[in-house]
Amino acid sequence: MNPYVAGFLLGILLLLTIYITGRGLGASGGLKAVVLTAVKAVQPDQWTNGSYFQHYTGSHTGSPLNSWLFFEIIGVVIGAFYSGLISSRLDFKIDKGFRITNKTRLLMAGLGGILFGFGSQLGRGCTSGAALSGMAVMSFGGIVTMLSIFGAAYLAAYFFRKYWI
Repeated sequence: MNPYVAGFLLGILLLLTIYITGRGLGASGGLKAVVLTAVKAVQPDQWTNGSYFQHYTGSHTGSPLNSWLFFEIIGVVIGAFYSGLISSRLDFKIDKGFRITNKTRLLMAGLGGILFGFGSQLGRGCTSGAALSGMAVMSFGGIVTMLSIFGAAYLAAYFFRKYWI
């Protein structure tokens, strides 16, 4: 899809989400629901006695997977699969530069995902939740978040460029 059209449609979707739900889009909340459900199943004592989990259960009823953000993640995965299928781009491959091995690429991607997940919890939201949704409502925090994400990525690119060029 043309990136300008995709960006416009994303903006419309974001505004509709804010209008309909009163909240912006975000992926970290859906993934948090999966982690909370796993903790509840694997460590029921921690779920019952942990202060974070007590606070969570005090403000949320039912299963953590009953969150619309969890269903948003399911929809993104299904939509991405369908998009790849209808455009004949459905393929299992590892995108990387010539100077990096598959193992290193997967290790770096996993490490980056873990760091970004940790950062999204410290920052109270992921890129889409904190930055895009925040900027859509002209939040100063959203603007600072977006500038920080792109600024840090620009600075880090210098050190990691040898893996891609």
